[in-house]
This record gives sequence, C-alpha cells and structure tokens, in this order.
Amino acid sequence: MDDLNPFLEPGMYVRHPTERDWGVGQVQSSIKGKVTVNFEENGKVVIDGTRISLEIVSN
Repeated sequence: MDDLNPFLEPGMYVRHPTERDWGVGQVQSSIKGKVTVNFEENGKVVIDGTRISLEIVSN
C-alpha cells in the first residue's frame, strides 16, 4: 500500500480528518507509513498512513 502522508515531517501540525475533537496535532515521526502525532486533546497516537491522509494545518 502507498503512504498517503509522504510529505509529513517532524514538527509539522496536522488534523485527523474524522477526529476533529482531537484538535491540532504535532507530527513526532513518520516512518514507513506509520505517523506518530501528539494531539492537543487526545495525546500521542500512531496513525496508519496507508489508510488515513492527515490534513496539514497552516501556521
């Protein structure tokens, strides 16, 4: 499967497309399709980047 988030780098801010109540999250790492994000309201979550395309939040 293809990584839907190949452009993400640590430090970038994102939102989960279906979990808006998690708030904005900061990318911690992105390795082989697994993206670890620390969300304001949900803490650290590992996202399967082959299934979920995260939305970049502009500053």
